[in-house]
Amino acid sequence: MADEAKAKGNAAFSSGDYAAAVRHFSDAIALSPDNHVLYSNRSASYASLKKYSDALADAKKTVELKPDWSKGYSRLGAAHLGLSQYDDAIAAYKKGLEIDPNNEPLKSGLADAQAAASRARSAPANPFGDAFSGPEMWARLTADPTTRVYLQQPDFVKMMQDIQKDPNKLNLYLKDQRVMQAIGVLLNVKIRTPTDDADMPESSSPSPSPSPSPSPSERKRAAEAEPPRQPEPEPEPEPMDLSEEEKDKKLRKAEAQKQKEAGNAAYKKKDFDTAIHYYSKALELDDEDISYLTNRAAVYLEMGKYEECIKDCDKAVERGRELRSDFKMIARALTRKGTALVKMAKSSKDFEPAIETFQKALTEHRNPDTLKKLNEAEKAKKDLEQQEYFDPNLADEEREKGNEYFKQQKYPEAVRHYTESLRRNPKDPRTYSNRAACYTKLGAMPEGLKDAEKCIELDPTFVKGYTRKGAVQFFMKEYDKALETYKEGLKHDPNNQELLDGIGRCVQQINKASRGDLSPEELKERQAKAMQDPEIQNILQDPVMRQVLVDFQENPKAAQEHTKNPMVMNKIQKLISAGIVQMR
Repeated sequence: MADEAKAKGNAAFSSGDYAAAVRHFSDAIALSPDNHVLYSNRSASYASLKKYSDALADAKKTVELKPDWSKGYSRLGAAHLGLSQYDDAIAAYKKGLEIDPNNEPLKSGLADAQAAASRARSAPANPFGDAFSGPEMWARLTADPTTRVYLQQPDFVKMMQDIQKDPNKLNLYLKDQRVMQAIGVLLNVKIRTPTDDADMPESSSPSPSPSPSPSPSERKRAAEAEPPRQPEPEPEPEPMDLSEEEKDKKLRKAEAQKQKEAGNAAYKKKDFDTAIHYYSKALELDDEDISYLTNRAAVYLEMGKYEECIKDCDKAVERGRELRSDFKMIARALTRKGTALVKMAKSSKDFEPAIETFQKALTEHRNPDTLKKLNEAEKAKKDLEQQEYFDPNLADEEREKGNEYFKQQKYPEAVRHYTESLRRNPKDPRTYSNRAACYTKLGAMPEGLKDAEKCIELDPTFVKGYTRKGAVQFFMKEYDKALETYKEGLKHDPNNQELLDGIGRCVQQINKASRGDLSPEELKERQAKAMQDPEIQNILQDPVMRQVLVDFQENPKAAQEHTKNPMVMNKIQKLISAGIVQMR
């Protein structure tokens, strides 16, 4: 049971449904509380949901249960990293590497943690405190009449959103007077801008308190005495000193990009041989860009050279992991490989490696196109399994075995053989009819009704389907529905005695209700069942029918008119059959 829940959790995680993965892994843990792998998997699921505290708790439990398992420290480091506990993350990754020095995920995690710690240490303190944090910023900007107008301008809103996400970006927007005005509002200080005083020279420094403005004549004299300031030219960046090897590498990379562009142009023209030539040349010049491999794989895929495509995709994944390439690129290579495997598939078993490859791609990057390809591959595998299993002769043998067990009143055994027969031939209405009869004998009415309806769907002229369906409805005490089913069957065989007998039984029960011959228990049961029927509920909620029922009780003349309407009388009959109303 724990393995089953774990498998469900793995499948949910692969499809990106991390909340479901957590539920399944929790079920597995309840059944096997000492399994360190389950805690590790749930930790990864929590981390994907950004619930890093829960992820940390599970990671600690993983390490506690299995101290010599390197992946536990990988989970521990990821959880600490998500909580911005960089030193703890570094320590966890280092501990894991002591156990498995060549573990690539641990190396990659350690590098990420060290880089994050370095950024955190070098990040300048925010001089404005929490002025830009939370919804309070927007509330204060909305309250001020000046900045309220700016909030209608998308570019201003975008700038403020950028600053709120990273206050260090403030320096990028200080030249915009609207931002200066916003800073003044948020810091509750007066900041002079050209809109405040057109004759004042520009200033980007906030004034801590308002100061008296000089008179116009003073400002004029100051302007004449001081010549206008020329903006200081920005210093030119100094060229970097490159070694001959670095210069050559840079030139080769640039040339490789040109070759790639030429390959892309040839690919669009469907000149595949030329495209392969250019992508191969790009690879010779620069083996640190796996896009040349994935592009060449795409060409091989179009040409139907699936083996070559798979080889390039495998190389791209291997090289990408060595170079720590973008996970999206690795996912692209895996998706392309999966597509090639699907193209090569000839049996249901052949789809299994393709499905596994698509699932790996989704763990790298959840791409809708990859998910669609995975779903299509799973459906194709299922359809092919059914085709491979299809055998009408074996289906007939299984149906005959079911018939023998039915005669012996061994209904569960009969159901098993009928089910196997349907797996071998799912289009045989006779088998659905026979299994419906078994379900009826076993009291499994919903299953019997479903089989009878499937039988009719496959062959609307097969009268047995109507007798099976009518019998199930009769046993469910849905007499009016059973009556309709039997009547529908008579359209195909007017003299069928089973159908005629079924109609007689239904009419007898309906008349029993009409005469009021039901016992209190029978009436109560029938009414309770009827009130669960959506059709009965709709009739009782219909304002017209409610008035009709009132007229039958209080206005005989109006009631006489209602009896001439066949639609109204049909609904009245349904209420009578249900025991809701009685006619005297």
